Amino acid sequence: QPAQGVWGPWGPWSACSSSCGDGVALRTRRCLRSAEDEPCTGDPRQYHLCQLQGCPVGSVPFRAMQCSLYDDKPVQGMPARYRWVPFYGAPNVCDLNCLAVGHNFYYTFGRVLDGTRCGPGSPDLCVSGRCLSVGCDGILGSGTRPHACSRCGGGQDGCLFVHRLFQGTEPSSGHFGYMNVTKIPAGATNIKVTDRSRNYLALMTSDGRYVLNGDWSIAWPGPYEAAGTRLLYARAPDGTESLEAPGPTDEDLHVLVLLQEPNPGIEYEFWLPRGHPQPGVGDTSPLRQPQPRGAGSPPPAEPLFPTPPPRGRCGRCRPPKGRSQRIRHFCQSDFVFRARILARRPVGQETRYE
Repeated sequence: QPAQGVWGPWGPWSACSSSCGDGVALRTRRCLRSAEDEPCTGDPRQYHLCQLQGCPVGSVPFRAMQCSLYDDKPVQGMPARYRWVPFYGAPNVCDLNCLAVGHNFYYTFGRVLDGTRCGPGSPDLCVSGRCLSVGCDGILGSGTRPHACSRCGGGQDGCLFVHRLFQGTEPSSGHFGYMNVTKIPAGATNIKVTDRSRNYLALMTSDGRYVLNGDWSIAWPGPYEAAGTRLLYARAPDGTESLEAPGPTDEDLHVLVLLQEPNPGIEYEFWLPRGHPQPGVGDTSPLRQPQPRGAGSPPPAEPLFPTPPPRGRCGRCRPPKGRSQRIRHFCQSDFVFRARILARRPVGQETRYE
């Protein structure tokens, strides 16, 4: 039975295919075998992502630049000359498909150059006419993916999974304010926090700066940036909240809850690299715990309009001169506030209206 050929060592990497932005570098290897040996299995070429400094502001995108090379040039089978822009509706995304400006047809000018993005916003790159994904090792087409704690390749043996349910002592009637939940250590990945109550999750960085729902101010759901990662804050109509982040974080994050009602439980989970000190159940931020209403109060709300001191019965208001003076002259009786009560809930000795 013929022997199997063996690969020689990889050669050096070529220069990057692009002078700025993303590009690819190539290296090759030779199959060492005799005439009787079987061919080597595997690819003799390997492509690596090379990311250089960003292109100058206003630079033409790589694919658009390739199409523009054919502007006002004669094209076989076409009587006129055209200007060309990228067309993304063709089947093969790694062909140079260009749309004639002002017309409803496109033309394929062969393949795109190596290192061209497969599509707008796509992380994948075209190499030799094929769309290849970039592995976490930087090799195109390797299929290598980071495991749970963002280490490249391998399984989850090198990771520590933290999954807990925070059930802090429920405050007695009349309590309000922020309660510590947990500290998420630096280096955490695949973070998820869920609260299924009408309370509000809050998030603070290690230097005491609020990222979400701090100082009794409720943030809009959406993406946020903190600790070197992108956070996604979601809030459902029933009040359920979730906070997710891929990580890894580059600093500690403190999770808190702004109490509006007793805490039914806050679920949180994240991954840490093996060998990282396991966080304790009591790892919290140094903030105060909930206090009775008499011990403090939320920041006072500023009035919508300046209110003059009472001077008996208010007479007829004089017309103000100029638009800028209108909000400074008014009678209290001229304003009527209307509100719709959506819900009423007894909380201890109080009744709360929404």
